[in-house]
Amino acid sequence: MSRIAIVTDSNSGISQQKAKEMGIYVLPMPFLINEKEYLDGVSLFHKDFYDYLEQDADVSTSQPSPESVMKLWDDLLEEYDEIVHMPMSSGLSGSCQTACMLAQDYDGKVEVVNNQRISVTMIHALQDAIRLAEAGRSAAQIRDILEKEALQSSIYITVATLKYLKKGGRITPAAAAIGTMLKLKPVLQIQGDKLDSFAKVRTMSAAKRTMMDAIRNDLESRFAGCCMQISIAHTNNLEAALAFKNELETEFPGYKIDMVDELSLSVACHIGDGALAVGCSRVVEV
Repeated sequence: MSRIAIVTDSNSGISQQKAKEMGIYVLPMPFLINEKEYLDGVSLFHKDFYDYLEQDADVSTSQPSPESVMKLWDDLLEEYDEIVHMPMSSGLSGSCQTACMLAQDYDGKVEVVNNQRISVTMIHALQDAIRLAEAGRSAAQIRDILEKEALQSSIYITVATLKYLKKGGRITPAAAAIGTMLKLKPVLQIQGDKLDSFAKVRTMSAAKRTMMDAIRNDLESRFAGCCMQISIAHTNNLEAALAFKNELETEFPGYKIDMVDELSLSVACHIGDGALAVGCSRVVEV
């Protein structure tokens, strides 16, 4: 049986320490903050990142350099036979296309998975990949399975402020001003490679109810009869996330609700702090 290394990037929200515990490898995503480069989880950590946001620093994301990707692959292939590389959704970053191009020079030893995921549902896919590798599937088989399962997931997010959606151009300044005045709480949806508006409500309580109803609808319609995993996450909002976890456990007594400490910084960059998210994915059969 081939020894398979599983690689992702920090858009998954997985820290370097957590990666070691899971037995996988995480490429740190570069951030430009006030024109200086930082690496997620290496020279940039959550507290510092939110401090920069509060200071209205100029923050933007980038993708790992080809050299950093190939160095990691070369190092891993000294120990492993094959690599499954799982970058963030190709619709949200160019890193997947870059990895696919680089993998062409590795004679089939590196399989790049474009499974249209990020953050919470990316973690679900990585857990599936680990189980598939342990069951003896090849890197190519794992890629094929995960790409077929790509759209079998949902994420719902509510934000505490419209500031960053406006800054990123996802809503107009006029809409942000009206929303702020009316104290609207937008609920956003990620399915596949799109971050879309899902609903607008007035309170955080209503936003959480909207997200729970959306998850319930997914479980009872799209995923009826499927084995599902549900996780919640937040951006610098742990206390509220723990309370939300309790609500979800009451709402869905037949499901284990996993806690993901933080949404990835690449997501937080666009929505700011104070956000809550819940995601669900169909569990892949091994």
